[in-house]
Amino acid sequence: MESLGVLLITANIGSLCDEPEELEKSWLQEFYKTVQDHQSVFIALHLQEFGGKNYQENMGSAENFIRKLMQSEEMSQYNCIQSFIDKDFNQTEKFTALASVYFIHSSLRCVQIYDFQEKNFVSISGHTMWMGSLEDCPTVHKERFPQDFWLEFAWTRKGFMRTRWLVNDRMFDLVNLHLFHDASNLVSCDCSPSVYSANRRRALYHVLTRLKDDCNAPFFLFGDFNFRLDLKSLIQAQGWSSGDTDGHTAVYEQDGEVQLLMKCKRFEHQNSKVFQDDNEHMLLRFDHEPIPFLNELTEVQISFPPSYPFSENVSKPSEFMGTRCPAWCDRVFMSLPARALLHNGKHGEASVQYGRIGGDICMGDHKPVFLYFEMETVYQTEN
Repeated sequence: MESLGVLLITANIGSLCDEPEELEKSWLQEFYKTVQDHQSVFIALHLQEFGGKNYQENMGSAENFIRKLMQSEEMSQYNCIQSFIDKDFNQTEKFTALASVYFIHSSLRCVQIYDFQEKNFVSISGHTMWMGSLEDCPTVHKERFPQDFWLEFAWTRKGFMRTRWLVNDRMFDLVNLHLFHDASNLVSCDCSPSVYSANRRRALYHVLTRLKDDCNAPFFLFGDFNFRLDLKSLIQAQGWSSGDTDGHTAVYEQDGEVQLLMKCKRFEHQNSKVFQDDNEHMLLRFDHEPIPFLNELTEVQISFPPSYPFSENVSKPSEFMGTRCPAWCDRVFMSLPARALLHNGKHGEASVQYGRIGGDICMGDHKPVFLYFEMETVYQTEN
């Protein structure tokens, strides 16, 4: 039996698309560094918020960003690259702003992708970019969530995109996902779990049902889950008293000193370092949103600080932005059969790595998150 290196990366690039000149160079450098560090033969890059908030204006430059990735010298050893870009924002009932890019190393010969229309695997080669609504693309399955999942807004881009792969003798699905965000900190802390958590739970159950309705293949589900800490429980655990509170501002105090000030889109913590400095074990006690799914999904143990929301100021790459409570929004989950594909390899536990990219580099408000593992196969790659 042989093992091959697989690298899964998820990144919300909304900030990058809105400020490409300022952030693109450092983003690409960190991406290439991660690729170089892990020497994987199969890389999956899942992107959310493709085009950013001003997607009507930015879609062209966002598309050029993908072309730059595909044509870069750093990725030249990946002679087969497949990209799927949902860029047709005029189809408002279908648009998800998701993009998925897959890099296959020249040494890996036995790779096929699934044709969902013909219901069989097909061979691939060269550089291929599928763009538009993707409705006519046979090798990707894409859905936007039904509108009644998010009644508070007239329109949303959230949804998921799936591809299926046969890599040597192993079949698995790769699912790019973007779940609903928290619109207001004040609403988030009103109850436990929050109403936003309930929306995300419903949407994720919908995705899992859709996956099971098909062939129930092993799958890796990675993207921007928008999972947030249980804010009400977090505040209660601190023992703070509620100070002057009105409909627009909430203040929490301890010994007469303000510890936290919250508004709809402000989160000003007196000691923001509590969310850094290897403090994830304390904070993970309030990471409740994955719990209802742990009979179907699993995740490698988190040992890195939250991935969101970071300052978009290039001079403050490690500082959180004072807008939301920091949380692990960007995640890599997998089904239980998929977890069995993670092979410890010749280096033991060190062969499986789960981490955050660009801790000391500004990459936008989200830090990309990666999972690297070795997958055991029958067929050998070329030396």
